[in-house]
Amino acid sequence: MSDFIKQTNLKGLLKLEKPTFEDDRGFFREVFHLDELNQALGFEFKPLQWNHSRSKPKVLRGIHAENWNKLIYPISGEAFAVVVDIREDSETFGKYETFIFDDSEHFGLFIPKGFANSFCVTGEIDLDYLYLVDAYYDGSDTTAIAWDDPDLKIKWPINDPIISERDRNNPKLRDLFPEKFK
Repeated sequence: MSDFIKQTNLKGLLKLEKPTFEDDRGFFREVFHLDELNQALGFEFKPLQWNHSRSKPKVLRGIHAENWNKLIYPISGEAFAVVVDIREDSETFGKYETFIFDDSEHFGLFIPKGFANSFCVTGEIDLDYLYLVDAYYDGSDTTAIAWDDPDLKIKWPINDPIISERDRNNPKLRDLFPEKFK
């Protein structure tokens, strides 16, 4: 695996940390090299769609699990991100990792199929969030988990987040996978 790609505690979830080169003009950073990522993955990631979302302070999005592999990269703002393993056959099913995105540390995350992800904006400015996916979004794939699922016990860093109507009504993990909670 490349020195710039780190395996997290959830097998398949990768953190991409390329160096930043700064000078008096600003900075330059490569987010990833496709050949290095594919080698680390053991399969070919073929991005088909590039998305950009902007979220205002205190917005919480997710926890969403589309049927695609995703490479995320927040470019501005501050966020607390959560990635949950919902692969039924995984030894880490129902476990999650958290990440902080801010100006002091820039990195990308490769989130494979079978994971759900979410983030909330913790700073005072909007969060711009870019992500590449290897399938086209058509609206039919809407798997999601309640942001405040009592089984996950995520300690969100904000109180009273701004949440979409859809995300307010997402099912709990045990409702989606009742056999895992017997």
